[in-house]
Amino acid sequence: MPHDGRSRVGAVLEAAASDRVLSFAGAAVAAVYVPDDGNDALRLVETAGCATSEYEVPEHVPLSGGSPAAHAFHTDRPLWLTPAALASFSEGGVTPQAEVSLGALPLKTEGRRLGCLVVVGASAEGFDAEQRRFVERYAEAVAGVLQAGHGRTPPPSLLSHALRNLRVGTFVLVPDTGLIEADETLLELVGITPDDFDGKADTLLAHALPEDMHALMSVLEPSPQAFSRRELEFRVRRPTGKMRWLSLSCRVVVSTDDQPEQVLGVVTATAVLRRSAHDVSRIQWLTAALDDAATVRDVSRVVVTALREPLGADRVALAEVQDDRLTVIALDPPQTAAWPKIWRSEWRSEWPDAPVSALPTLQMALRDSRMDLWPAGTALEPGLEGIGTGGLAVLPLPAKGRIAGVCLVGWDQPHEFVPEERSLLTATAALVGQALKRAHGHDAEQELATMLQRSLLPRRLPELAGGTAVARYLPARRGLQVGGDWYDVIALSEDRVALVIGDVQGHSAGAATIMGQMRTAVRAYAVEGHPPDVVVSHANRLLVGMETDLFATCCYAELDMDEGTILFVRAGHLSPLVRHPDGSTEEVQVEGGPPLGILAEAAFPMTSVALAPGTVLALVTDGLVEAADLPLDEGMLRTRAALAAAEPADPGRMADELLGDIGRREDDVALLLLRYDGMTTRPIRAGWAVWRLPDAVMHARRFTARTLRGWKVEEAADAVLLVVSELVTNALVHTQGPVHVDLMLRADRVRVCVSDTSPRAPAKPVIVDWESTGGRGLVLVEAMSESFGSVPVAGGKQVWSEIVVPRREPAPADAGPREERGDLL
Repeated sequence: MPHDGRSRVGAVLEAAASDRVLSFAGAAVAAVYVPDDGNDALRLVETAGCATSEYEVPEHVPLSGGSPAAHAFHTDRPLWLTPAALASFSEGGVTPQAEVSLGALPLKTEGRRLGCLVVVGASAEGFDAEQRRFVERYAEAVAGVLQAGHGRTPPPSLLSHALRNLRVGTFVLVPDTGLIEADETLLELVGITPDDFDGKADTLLAHALPEDMHALMSVLEPSPQAFSRRELEFRVRRPTGKMRWLSLSCRVVVSTDDQPEQVLGVVTATAVLRRSAHDVSRIQWLTAALDDAATVRDVSRVVVTALREPLGADRVALAEVQDDRLTVIALDPPQTAAWPKIWRSEWRSEWPDAPVSALPTLQMALRDSRMDLWPAGTALEPGLEGIGTGGLAVLPLPAKGRIAGVCLVGWDQPHEFVPEERSLLTATAALVGQALKRAHGHDAEQELATMLQRSLLPRRLPELAGGTAVARYLPARRGLQVGGDWYDVIALSEDRVALVIGDVQGHSAGAATIMGQMRTAVRAYAVEGHPPDVVVSHANRLLVGMETDLFATCCYAELDMDEGTILFVRAGHLSPLVRHPDGSTEEVQVEGGPPLGILAEAAFPMTSVALAPGTVLALVTDGLVEAADLPLDEGMLRTRAALAAAEPADPGRMADELLGDIGRREDDVALLLLRYDGMTTRPIRAGWAVWRLPDAVMHARRFTARTLRGWKVEEAADAVLLVVSELVTNALVHTQGPVHVDLMLRADRVRVCVSDTSPRAPAKPVIVDWESTGGRGLVLVEAMSESFGSVPVAGGKQVWSEIVVPRREPAPADAGPREERGDLL
C-alpha cells in the first residue's frame, strides 16, 4: 500500500468505494432497472458490486411476469427473499440461484414509479434488519437521482452518484501498518482535503475528540473478541471548529492464522447524538430515549447504552427495589463469569436477586438516597467484590419520593470521577428512576391486559370429526395491547360446527369487555340451536341494548360436516376467503348487513356455499389486511396469495405463514382457519312427525322398526324401541305442539332424537321407589343408552340417546332358518 496520501486518494476509485459499501450491506451485486420505452418490461441500466462476474442478472424483466422485480414494481413495496423463497419465483431471478438471497425495492418519488433496485446477497441467511434499512435508504437515493434526470437517459455511474448523495464514506484499514485507504466522502466528513491526507490512520484520529479516542483505538487495534461486526459513534472537530457526530460500522477480515488482516468499514453522519459527560446535550438525548422506552426491558437497554460505552465502564447492573429485596433486571455483560461469585450461587432465574440487608454498601446508599463513588482499591463486601476494582458508582434511582431501584457502574482499570461526570451520573439517576417507575407500571398494565385478553378468548379450540380448526391472535403494538378482535369455534353437535370472528371498535379495556360479552352471547345463542341469521340478530339487539358508543363487526358461519354446506352471515365484516383443493382462492361473496349495535331491527341475510373436502376457510379481521400504507383491496389480494402458497397439510403453519412478518401493527389481528376434510363415515338418517293420536306411540314404534330393518341393525331393536317409546310418551304427555322423531345410524351407533316445543329439559326423579307413579322412564332410557342428554334447539329442545349396535354373532352351521320376529311392535 503506498504511503503518499495524494496518490492513495487518487487511487480510490468510486467503483471500489461503491463495492465496499454494498459488500458491507450484505449485497454482492446491485442492479438498477427502469421501464423500457413500451412500459411492458424493465431493462437493466447499471450493475455494481464485488461479484458481478459471479452472478448473472437478466437484462430484461417482463412486467407481466412473476419476477421479484416486477412484483416490487407493481406493489410499491420492498420484497426480501431467502434462497427458499427465491426458488418459488420462476423468472427474473439470479444465476446461479443456490444459496442466494435477494432484495427487490421499488424506485419511486412523488407517486411516480421509476424502476426497481435489485440487490443480491451471497448469504443464505438473507439481509439483517440493519442491512435492509441501509439498502432502503440507498434505493431512495437512487430514485432521487433518477427523478432529477427524468425524461433523459439515466446518468452514468448512477449507483455511485446515489452513494455520494447518501454521504457514506468507506475505508480499508491494515492494523499491522496503521495505513488506511479512505475515499473522498470519508475525508470530507472528517474535514480533510485529499491533498492533506497522507494515508495514515493517525491523521484521521487527530480530528477525533480525546474522549472518543478509547473507542476508536479498539477499531484500530481489534481484539479477538471484536472480530465480529462493530458499531460506534464518535465526534470529530472540523477545521471550522464545529463538532460533528459520525457513526462507524466495521468488521474484521481474518487471515489464515486467525489474525486481523484488514478492517472494512463505513462511516456516515448521524443525527443521533450520543453525548459525553462534558456535553449537556447528552442529557437531552437520554431524556428523549427514556421517553420512548415503554417497558422495563426498554429502560434497561437505554441505561446500558447511555452509561457503559460512553463512560468506558466494564459493567453496568440495574436492579429494582421491591419489598426490601433487589431484583436485577439488567446485567451488561450478561455472562455469569463477569459478576461476583456470590451472585452466581443466587442465579436461580434469569437474573439473581438478594435482600438489601445482604449488601451494606447499597443499603446505606439507598437509605440516604445519595450517590456513592468508590475509587480503585476500596474494600467492599463480597457481594460487590469484582464489580468495580478500578472504581464503582452506586446510583440510587429516586422516583416520586421513594427509591425505585439502584444502578451499579463498574470499571476494571483505575477510574477518576471528574466533576462533570458526577453531574452526569446524578442527572441520569433521576431520569432513570422516573422512567423505571413509569415502565414498571406499564408492564403491570400490559400483564393485566394480557391476562384479560387470554381470559376473553378461547383457551383451546374443539377437536372436530370432519376438519381441523386453528386460530391466531396478535395484539396491536400501540397503546394498551388489548383490543376488540375475537373468534370462537362452537361444536353444535357431532356433525355441525359454528365459526365466528368479530371486531369491536377501539383498543381499550372497554372494547375488550364488549368483545367478551359479544363472544359469550353469540356462543349462548348458537348452542340454543338458533339458525345463523337469528344468532346474529339476537347479538345485534343485545349490543344495541347495552347503550354503548362502540359497535362491532362479525362474520358467523355454520358448517354441516356431513353435507359440506356452510351458511354465512356477515355483519359489516370482511368477506371470508376460501382456498379450494386445487390451490385456487376466492373471496366469497356473502350478503351483508350493517355492523352490530347500529340498528336494532337490521336484517342479516344468509348465504349458502358448498365446500369440497380439502377446502380451507379463512376468516380474518382488518388488522391483517389493512394498514395506513396498505389498501384493503391490496391486502386481501396479498392474503389470498399467501393462502394459495401455503401448505394446507399443516393448518397451524399455514396460519403462521398468513400472518407473516407484519411488523409494527397499528391494529390487533385475529385469524381463524378451518380445513374441511369431510366425515369419514356418512350417516344414514330418517325422520317421522308424530301425530297426536291415542296410538301415536305405536306408529312411532312401527316407523322405528321399519327403519331398523331397512338399515339391517335389528340387533339394536329392543333397546331402540324402548327408548323411542319412553321419549315420545314424555313429549306427548308433558308438552304441547308438534313432536318429531329423528333416527341416525353412523358406524355402530344408532342415535335417537325426539324434538318438542318445550324449552324445559326433562328432569329425572331424585328418588324412585315402589310407590312412585312416574319417573322410571328416563331412568330406563339412561340405563339402555351409551350416552343420553338434552340440548336446546330453536323453538324448544331435543332429547337424544345413543345406542351401540351389538356385534352380530355368526349363525351355527346346523342352524335352521331364522324365525321372523313378530314382537317388534
